Amino acid sequence: MIYESEELRETLRMIESEHLDIRTVTMGISLRDCPTDEMHSTCERVYEKITRSAARLVSVAAEVQGAYGVPITNKRISVTPIALVGEPTRANSYVPLASTMDRAGAELGIDYVAGFSAHVEKGMTPGDAVLLDSIPEALSTTRRVCSSINVATTRAGINMDAIAHMGRIIKALAERTANEGAIGCAKLVVFANIPDDNPFVAGALHGIGEGDRVINVGVSGPGVVLSAIKRLRESGRKIDLGDVAETIKRMAFKVTRAGELIGREVVRRLGDGVKFGIVDLSLAPTPAIGDSVAEILEALGLEKTGCPGTTAALALITDAVKKGGVMASSAVGGLSGAFIPVSEDAGMIHAVEVGALSLEKLEAMSAVCSVGLDMIAVPGWTSAETLSAIIADEIAIGVVNNKTTAVRIIPVPGKDVGDKVVYGGLLGEAPIMPVSRFKSDGFIRLGGRIPAPIISLRN
Repeated sequence: MIYESEELRETLRMIESEHLDIRTVTMGISLRDCPTDEMHSTCERVYEKITRSAARLVSVAAEVQGAYGVPITNKRISVTPIALVGEPTRANSYVPLASTMDRAGAELGIDYVAGFSAHVEKGMTPGDAVLLDSIPEALSTTRRVCSSINVATTRAGINMDAIAHMGRIIKALAERTANEGAIGCAKLVVFANIPDDNPFVAGALHGIGEGDRVINVGVSGPGVVLSAIKRLRESGRKIDLGDVAETIKRMAFKVTRAGELIGREVVRRLGDGVKFGIVDLSLAPTPAIGDSVAEILEALGLEKTGCPGTTAALALITDAVKKGGVMASSAVGGLSGAFIPVSEDAGMIHAVEVGALSLEKLEAMSAVCSVGLDMIAVPGWTSAETLSAIIADEIAIGVVNNKTTAVRIIPVPGKDVGDKVVYGGLLGEAPIMPVSRFKSDGFIRLGGRIPAPIISLRN
């Protein structure tokens, strides 16, 4: 991509004035050349491949940050789904692989290493089953490792056996990390239609169709979009929602160009065959005031996020972001839209606290945004079956609408509605949200597979 000097100056001015950051530069690393028939040897190969491939990632990111004055918040790694890497070992646990990923990340100064993952939308191999069973110990004994499990696709349908298993895994992981507010669950996400090039955790992984080493960039722009909407509202001229959409599109265009600029510069400096992958333009909030998707919604005239009209407003924002991003780059990928993680968005937290935003409304909003029920804290007494049913509802939205949806839910031991769990940093703090007292146990225990919808027959 060629950037004119004036565009560079405009982009950098926009970054500086709107406090835009590059949320993550994520190196995807293929581990397809690492499996052996013995766990220790496989771990050695995994460690060597990760540390060799990403040896300069942190230092180069720092160089680019200094050269352009653009904060790069996180440096991350994603890898080939570990279920594929571990299966040839025939081991009964993949915890050693998680420990290896964590150790490599620590040596490199990486924030997160993602890809302790499996695709089980149509069934499970022995390796997939071992991966899932390893999650509670793997995520409770490591700091950087993140896990994602794809339980459904529009083409395959929904694996309800896998969803039932995930409910039990989430409960076990919550208990193992109870002293830290069940933080292990913040590193685990359940997907439908998972993308292979997502740079954001906890759902990042390096898909099997990807190259050997790829840089994917995640750009976060809620503050930029919020400032633009406020300026539009304060302009004094008569505006309507069409004007709002055009404003968001223009800002998304600029943010996407900025992300691709930084990503390609990182790739250029890394050299050695590293390729540029995609820029994921997702409005990913932080707990900071002014960096909130909820505040954008409220700037459009909603009294509080969650009130009637919220889903329509979010649909407008998500569509405008995607249109602006696609216009800016032919390398837009990942999720690219709007994230609505409760604990990571100051406006969402407040909306829950005042009773405007419920679990059910978040589910409705997820039908039109990038992901789904994200960083939702619920009472510790919530059963595994209820967790599975919440996951199933969200996954069904993704399958029927042929889009990505996901669930990152945290049953916090010892906490109930009215309490709060505090994580700090980008994870923020989460008010405990109520769940239905009516049970779904019989439905979940039926198991089996919900067939693919009729829209899947597209050939």
